[in-house]
Amino acid sequence: MQASKNKNTEKAEPFYRLSVPKQKTSSEIINEARNVLRTLRTRRPFTPTEDQRKLFGSGSSRAPQNRPPSVFSLHASSFDLAESRPVSGVRLSPLDDKPILVTFAKDEDSSISLPKPPANAPEVRKVSSARARLFRRTSQGNFLSAKMVPPDQSEEKLDSEEPAMMNNLCRSNNNCLAEQRSYTPFNDESRQLICNEHISRLEREDFLKGTAGKFLFQLRGESDQMKKPGTSSSWPRSTGWKRRVTGLEDETRINESEEEEIFWHIKILPILHELEGEDNIENLCLACTKLYQALNEGNMLGKRFKRRSVLLKTLYKLVGIDSDPLCLKLAKIILAMKVDGKNLLSVCKLAFKICRNEKNDYIIQNDRLLDCLLEVLRTEDLPKNNEALLYCMGAIKFMSGNPVLLNEMVNKGAVEMLLQLMKQINNIKENDTYFSNLGHLLVQLTATLRNLADLPLARCQLVGSGAVSELCVALEQRVNDKDVCTYIVRIFSKISSYSDFCAALADCSRCYILFLVLLNKYQKQQDLVIRIIFILGNLTAKNNQACEQFFKEKGSVNTLISLFQTYRDLDLNAQKWYHERGGEGKNHPKHPSEAEDVLIKLIRVLANLSIHPSIGAALAAAHRVVELLVTVLEYKSVDDCEELVINAATTINNLSYYKVKSSAVQDKKLHIAEMLLKLLMSNNMDGVVEAVRVFGNLSQYHEICDFIIQKKIYKFMIALLDAKNQDVCFSACGVLLNLTVDKNKRALLMEEGGIGKLVDCLQDFGPADWQLACLICKTLWNYSENITSAASCFGEDTDTLLVLLTSLLDEELALDYSLDRDLRDHHKLYWEREFKPVAEKLLDRIQRHHSFLPTVTITPF
Repeated sequence: MQASKNKNTEKAEPFYRLSVPKQKTSSEIINEARNVLRTLRTRRPFTPTEDQRKLFGSGSSRAPQNRPPSVFSLHASSFDLAESRPVSGVRLSPLDDKPILVTFAKDEDSSISLPKPPANAPEVRKVSSARARLFRRTSQGNFLSAKMVPPDQSEEKLDSEEPAMMNNLCRSNNNCLAEQRSYTPFNDESRQLICNEHISRLEREDFLKGTAGKFLFQLRGESDQMKKPGTSSSWPRSTGWKRRVTGLEDETRINESEEEEIFWHIKILPILHELEGEDNIENLCLACTKLYQALNEGNMLGKRFKRRSVLLKTLYKLVGIDSDPLCLKLAKIILAMKVDGKNLLSVCKLAFKICRNEKNDYIIQNDRLLDCLLEVLRTEDLPKNNEALLYCMGAIKFMSGNPVLLNEMVNKGAVEMLLQLMKQINNIKENDTYFSNLGHLLVQLTATLRNLADLPLARCQLVGSGAVSELCVALEQRVNDKDVCTYIVRIFSKISSYSDFCAALADCSRCYILFLVLLNKYQKQQDLVIRIIFILGNLTAKNNQACEQFFKEKGSVNTLISLFQTYRDLDLNAQKWYHERGGEGKNHPKHPSEAEDVLIKLIRVLANLSIHPSIGAALAAAHRVVELLVTVLEYKSVDDCEELVINAATTINNLSYYKVKSSAVQDKKLHIAEMLLKLLMSNNMDGVVEAVRVFGNLSQYHEICDFIIQKKIYKFMIALLDAKNQDVCFSACGVLLNLTVDKNKRALLMEEGGIGKLVDCLQDFGPADWQLACLICKTLWNYSENITSAASCFGEDTDTLLVLLTSLLDEELALDYSLDRDLRDHHKLYWEREFKPVAEKLLDRIQRHHSFLPTVTITPF
């Protein structure tokens, strides 16, 4: 190490020591850290994009038989028609007596209908038979068929069938109901639709005309008689004129119901007819678009719409058509109708199926499916609908792979929504029934968050919403689920590169033990290990507290050593196999192998930890750590993997800074020097510079100085002064400084034009780098300790050096006042405390031994 950086050693240094307080200033600490102790940067692990969109990627740890499918077929039978009925307020109790028929007469002065008893028994039987006849007709074929009787002809049709109806007068109501039980719920709703069509037509023409008064009725308890006792009614209760009236109804509600009826027949029903009779996909899509707009216009979206079941049945029948654009329209409407249970699952699968095809991203962007899916996540019950939420989340995950949709998600508050969902999942304990299934959902959720983390706004929201703590909770609960762990670690890997999130993660004390648990559990899972190591590298590079917390965790260093050994062995075996296959003459892969990549990032963690004074001293004494670092220099060429070799050299350099008892670096210093010589002679300039830096520290030892002289390394250091690079000159000058401590080695500086090159470096870099200028002056000070004549000591460079030192010591000339105030103060601090004291003494010495120029008076300090 450079002598200027070794102020705690007992050995006296030849160059002038400043009269400064023993307590080091911040500038001195920075000075010592520069080029001696350095953190390392590396690339974030690369995550390839999946070839196909699936619930679980090709690298999933889940066996196919233990995970939900990504491929399935959907048809009308995938939906449950019984769940399509609207919400029905209060449940009705079954009746013990026979149904009561209620007829409604038009009141000219009021819109409220009052119940009236039937005129006589034959009339009752007549109307009952007519309803039964209608039901039989609608149960045959398509309930929205083009064969349906037109409204204008229906009255005549009914009138002409009266004799046929009269033939059924002997049939009892019980027989009629028994016949109706044989019909499916589909047919129940079908007959409701036809009855309503006749009602609407009669209302529009004249309520008092013909048989209208007899036709408008409600069969009380009819649905309950068709079911087992105790079950709730399957008929809607929202239609005012179809329930038994026990008193005056709210007039506003009746008016709204009538308006809905009229809107249904005028706006909705014609579109449903079009959907039933149309075969062209494009026309079906247009009809669906019109249907959604009409439903929205009539406030019929949601669960309270009376005709909801009829509408949904029509849509379900179209699901089997093989057209993603059509299915997208259908899914949007069905989701807007707030279906639940099996139907929610099926429509979420439908959305998943659409989003699985990347080619559909464009139409998805234009049809606002994302809004519907986010609403499902926000409102649906997690335990009850966990499978539906799985496919809903899977669809959103696919969308997040598209940049346009990804931005849309952030703008719609998806980050906060997903974190709320994660909190719900985290509240489910391991012994809960749903725990395992929710792991599948968590995979989709964390994969989506990983994609969202690409956007700056999303990252801000993650930090502000406390995502770190929730992700750590999930990581702790799902430590046995490799897929969940992998995606959470990918999130941390991506955003730990940013200071604000890195600080938030560093403050989460539980993360360190969690990372160690995962590293030990999944030691040979490279994709997981490399990301955890990368995260630890980011934390330890930016936060001293993070270094302390990680280091104090039990087994932290042993875990790193174990990983080092594992992946070092894997790399050695791969290299051996490569050479045995005759690969020596072939080009080595440019990118690091998986094992090399882990080693690169693991060594980075060690390098970063070594910056901390107490941790660095402990690692310097850890013989196994140093041994593993040296083995990298032994078996790996810089041409094979530049980053790995340079990182190993940098870490050795950091550890060599610490002069501790039983230092492993000191014990192996000669072997290390031999390995560095190989790096020094390479054609890789970065490798050369790193080797020179290590020699800068090791050259404090006499054995290393002798090694440098023996191997002619000093000539290489002098040659590097011509590199015209500040960092290279700084490192080379450090080695030369330590060599000049030994009086017997000072004359070597005259070889290869060393003095002239030092003066050139001072002239080129002095005003811009006062640390380097100070180092050059210290080297010249050591060299000139026994000076008798300036000319004989410095040769032809004497006059140039005198003029240069005089200029650099002139504050007005030396300091650039065009710089901003902070930077100017920074430069002035180094100039005053580092450069000026040494330069003044050197100038004074030269002037006193130079007879051709008058002595410059220097004010004592």
